[in-house]
Amino acid sequence: MPEGQQVPAWFGVRCFFKVAANSYEERITIWRADSHDDAIALAEADAHEYAETLDGVAYLDLAQSYLIGDAPEQGSEVFSLIRDSDLDEDEYLDTFFNTGTERQM
Repeated sequence: MPEGQQVPAWFGVRCFFKVAANSYEERITIWRADSHDDAIALAEADAHEYAETLDGVAYLDLAQSYLIGDAPEQGSEVFSLIRDSDLDEDEYLDTFFNTGTERQM
């Protein structure tokens, strides 16, 4: 590798989709890229292709990137997001993640 050239790193990128009238998907993929911007560009190209292959799915043009750093392996953290909130723990989870309408697994 030429001197001064950056070694690509691993990034987890979360993209958001509308999959039905009242259903949304959050999809996390991993990418080897030189920067957050490059990882997002790769993920967004994939997100558009993903949405086109599924009938009625729309990419919502929102991607969030997370630097993984090392090569992913068993148990590697591939995405993390910190959100500030004045809600207590139960209210926070009920508001953002445990609404009772999630389809998990």
